Amino acid sequence: MDTAPAPMSSLQHCWYQMPKMGTTWAQLPWPGPPHLAMLLVSLLLAARVMHSDAGTSCPVLCTCHSQVVDCSSQRLFSVPPDLPMDTRNLSLAHNRIATVPPGYLTCYMELWVLDLRNNSLVELPPGLFLHAKRLAHLDLSYNNLSHVPADMFQEAHGLVHIDLSHNPWLRRVHPQAFQGLVQLRDLDLSYGGLAFLSLEALEGLPGLMTLQIGGNPWVCGCTMEPLLKWLRNRIQRCTADSQLAECRGPPEVEGAPLFSLTEESFKACHLTLTLDDYLFIAFVGFVVSIASVATNFLLGITANCCHRWSKASEEEEI
Repeated sequence: MDTAPAPMSSLQHCWYQMPKMGTTWAQLPWPGPPHLAMLLVSLLLAARVMHSDAGTSCPVLCTCHSQVVDCSSQRLFSVPPDLPMDTRNLSLAHNRIATVPPGYLTCYMELWVLDLRNNSLVELPPGLFLHAKRLAHLDLSYNNLSHVPADMFQEAHGLVHIDLSHNPWLRRVHPQAFQGLVQLRDLDLSYGGLAFLSLEALEGLPGLMTLQIGGNPWVCGCTMEPLLKWLRNRIQRCTADSQLAECRGPPEVEGAPLFSLTEESFKACHLTLTLDDYLFIAFVGFVVSIASVATNFLLGITANCCHRWSKASEEEEI
């Protein structure tokens, strides 16, 4: 009974990307058992791939040299398929790429630099960096990203530099977006649409040295106090664009530099009421209620008297 072929795994997919032998080679008679012939073919294919020049499988409109693949400024609407397997530096900058297919980086385990700046990306597929263990530099600036989910950088623990700047629709960064990125040194979140950033998103980054957050519409309410307190404690060893980070709200602090806010600025966030305060408020409320009732009563009596007086005057004239 025939059985359906097993689905191809991601690593098998990388194997099937290897260059195929010509028909002349394929038709040569092989001595010995068939399985031995297949083994020899596999070994020859592997040797051919290992010793072939990286440029032999360079995508159209791209240039390839010394493990560097440059596909920038080519007006591409999609990512190029079948890159050289040993690609270390990949530039897809200044194109019109809107999506990256799932598993696109699976075969490129040597990838160290990925430049996707100035495209039309709205989001990235989950698990895109699962096999990019050596990826250290990632540039996603000048795109249309709207949020950074929890699994965006999953397993990309080697990241040292992440640039998410100039994503004007970036409104939310998940508290666990950068979880596990212990080697991250530079993080750029400037010139986006962030009004709030959770402290949890940053406090798990022990190696962070540079943080850019200017140019965002920060709402400097009570919810921002933990983040600002953490930033002030790290300002000596973490360079931040303190001059560019300003508050857009609430109105009383609009335009104020983010790092100019002190504990005194958040004093109202910690006000607590005692029993005496509650009793005083209740008493004031009771007095105001009585005064309102009395005022309405007096207004009613006055209106009634005026009505009677007007009616009496009309009868006298008659």
